[in-house]
Amino acid sequence: MVTFIPRQPVIDALREEWSTLDTLASGLDDDQWSAPSTLAGWSVSDIFAHITGTEWSLTGRDVEAIRDVSSLEHVKNPIGELNERWLDYYRARSRQQLMNDFHEVTEKRLTALEGTTEREWDAEGFTPAGTDTYGRFMRIRIFDCWIHEVDIRDSLELGVPDDILPATSARKEMVTSLPFIIGKRAQAPAGSTVTVDFTGVAPRAVHVAVQDRAAVVPVLDSPADTTLTVDLVEYARLIGDRPTADPSKVAITGDRVLGERIVANLHYLI
Repeated sequence: MVTFIPRQPVIDALREEWSTLDTLASGLDDDQWSAPSTLAGWSVSDIFAHITGTEWSLTGRDVEAIRDVSSLEHVKNPIGELNERWLDYYRARSRQQLMNDFHEVTEKRLTALEGTTEREWDAEGFTPAGTDTYGRFMRIRIFDCWIHEVDIRDSLELGVPDDILPATSARKEMVTSLPFIIGKRAQAPAGSTVTVDFTGVAPRAVHVAVQDRAAVVPVLDSPADTTLTVDLVEYARLIGDRPTADPSKVAITGDRVLGERIVANLHYLI
């Protein structure tokens, strides 16, 4: 089943998120820029390098490896190896060079995205979540950039994101994993219902019903068997297994055993 997503809201959210990251970077002093991040092996500047390198990769540009990174503990797959190649590339360059490239590649990407046809946007192909539409891939890009904004802010104790548009797109992307988490990983029994009540920057109650398989549904006929109430940013930390994540911040009502099993199985990002 493919995911068809309206084009312009995704492009607008990417534009807003990249603008926010640019403003965030410009406000950091040199100590903050080079500070260790909450991500293993990465500094704050490395997160900006990762975002920049990923967008360059989507234009077809690549960089050569200068060392074997496959044995690094935090590298789990070929995408992780590609990430490290870009980090090495930018570690050999100045902060200004990195940010100049960030500006250049995000402008290129926005121009390219604005020029896509509906047919290209809806075409099936590779995404980090498996085969799906190009539009889904770009919504995943919003989520990736947004959760890395969370990482930067957490690393430097700068609060949480407050831009509604990117957070809303990120929430929609995170919701797609709920049936997998609840139905497959947490083994919610057939006939059960779960509500995840996201609070914070982009609030929304999302309902999942389990029959032959779990699925997100618009409404429930009665209150859910289990309700999890969680801030959207905290949920992102939990699914990403960030060191700042705190499972105790998820409030559980109803079937507590099922709720705790869901919380224990939230992490799925590599």
